[in-house]
Amino acid sequence: MSARLLSTQPLVCHPATPCAAVRGIEVALHWQHAPEPALLLIYVVRGALNDLRLPGGAAAPTRTDGLWQHTCFEAFVGTEGDSAYREFNFAPSADWAAYLFSAERVRDAAAETASSLAPPRIVTSRSRAADVFTLGAEVPAGWLPDAVDRPWLLGLSAVIESADGRLSYWALHHPAPRPDFHQRAGWAARLTAPVASSQNRL
Repeated sequence: MSARLLSTQPLVCHPATPCAAVRGIEVALHWQHAPEPALLLIYVVRGALNDLRLPGGAAAPTRTDGLWQHTCFEAFVGTEGDSAYREFNFAPSADWAAYLFSAERVRDAAAETASSLAPPRIVTSRSRAADVFTLGAEVPAGWLPDAVDRPWLLGLSAVIESADGRLSYWALHHPAPRPDFHQRAGWAARLTAPVASSQNRL
């Protein structure tokens, strides 16, 4: 597998939802050229794992709505000058979701073809000795917005569920008094978009 590190981005916890069990979260972005072009997202959580709900892998990972109600790792991808964007959700169980929006929180369900997509490759690992949990997700290039002479705008985020059921919300930037991952003001990462495949378009 050939992959190039693009950047590493730290996430910050929303001040309204503190979580003492998590010391920090960062996301490493890689571009994979082979066997198929893809954006690789590697989320690293450092903290007291025993105090977090991190369910194990599902027997058969499926596309599932509502993953954000529990521990979930997310990515929002748009382009400058275009109100449309994509949202991807990845759970520690390897369940996943993919959505298309025509504008902020305006879902374009008619344009989605996610039901025909093969599940993305999701790999998890944990080291209780080091208190580190890692989730890697492979987003095929064909799932990403077309971007010619424009950078991708990325909103990277995570919802972390504590053992007591409380949720904390992590993102690159929190522009509002309450957590809201859909606000573009919080999409602080910029990437020059490689040529995307037209296959398996979302």
